[in-house]
Amino acid sequence: MTKSYKHHYRLRVYYEDTDAGGVVYHANYLRWAERARTEALREMGLPHSDMQRLHGCFLVVRRVSVEYARPARLDDEVVVATRIRRAAASLLLTQEVFRGEEKLAALEVTLACVDAGSLAPRRLPEPWLGALRARIASDDRSPPGGMAP
Repeated sequence: MTKSYKHHYRLRVYYEDTDAGGVVYHANYLRWAERARTEALREMGLPHSDMQRLHGCFLVVRRVSVEYARPARLDDEVVVATRIRRAAASLLLTQEVFRGEEKLAALEVTLACVDAGSLAPRRLPEPWLGALRARIASDDRSPPGGMAP
């Protein structure tokens, strides 16, 4: 498996993404990050639908923090870069939104696996846990709970 895995999800800013000032509405960064996480899992051959169908569980957002640096605007092409920082009882990801080389936002997302019936926390099933652990980014030394560079 690949160390320092980073998934890139490209998208274009549409009119529906912006507010009256032509700037991307802040909550849309969360939607883009969700799509990027979904596509990263799909690229690994681990779609959400298989987790639910085969194991009766799914991932939920337990915590998210966002630091906005610069606004995205109508027609911008942006990229959401997703990196896995920890895969254990919960999954910790960092996601950064870029326009070219310019960082627009940084997100730190903690996901938890829950049982589909009871919504009680549970361990990530295989092969998800092993595949995610094999892709943990090895170049980040930031303290737990801190925004990754």
